[in-house]
Amino acid sequence: MSKPIRYLRKSNKNKKRVKTLATFLRGLSRRKLRGLDGLAMALHKEAFKKIDCLDCAHCCKVMTPTFKPADIKRISKHLGMTYQEYQGKYLYKDETGDWMNTKTPCQHLRKDNKCAIYPVRPKDCSEFPHTQNREFKAYIASTHIQNIEYCPATLHVVERMHQLIIEQGKKNLSAADVKVKQAVPVGYPY
Repeated sequence: MSKPIRYLRKSNKNKKRVKTLATFLRGLSRRKLRGLDGLAMALHKEAFKKIDCLDCAHCCKVMTPTFKPADIKRISKHLGMTYQEYQGKYLYKDETGDWMNTKTPCQHLRKDNKCAIYPVRPKDCSEFPHTQNREFKAYIASTHIQNIEYCPATLHVVERMHQLIIEQGKKNLSAADVKVKQAVPVGYPY
């Protein structure tokens, strides 16, 4: 089992910790914080210095991206299929009207954890785990709370954010806070 997966499973076994982090994320929208987006971007970069997605690929194994019509068109063309052939073979429309994979792991995930359609992958995949996006707060309810249980990088970002904001009481945040030598989150294997 890869180090990122061990880190994720160890944290997820501690349901109280996951609940604490989810509560922390929900409360961020009410907090008056400066520099949250810059901090999130810096923590995202920090996470990916420690975590290699190819050692993990957990998102591709247990989650499904949302496929937009432009994604389906691009991917089906790349595979030499029609739009309708690709939809019929790999996708279903969920209750909200989004196109999703019919199965997990993703049909495009190779044994080496690489994506067979990487250059044309869905936008949802190329932007995952969304911790690098501006407007960090806008992704809390629909993305980050779910992803702390599935993505070691998201878990790292949220744990470090919790450490800085709650444990150290910072309200004016910046990327410089990440460069300061900090204790790594509890249970972090790196």
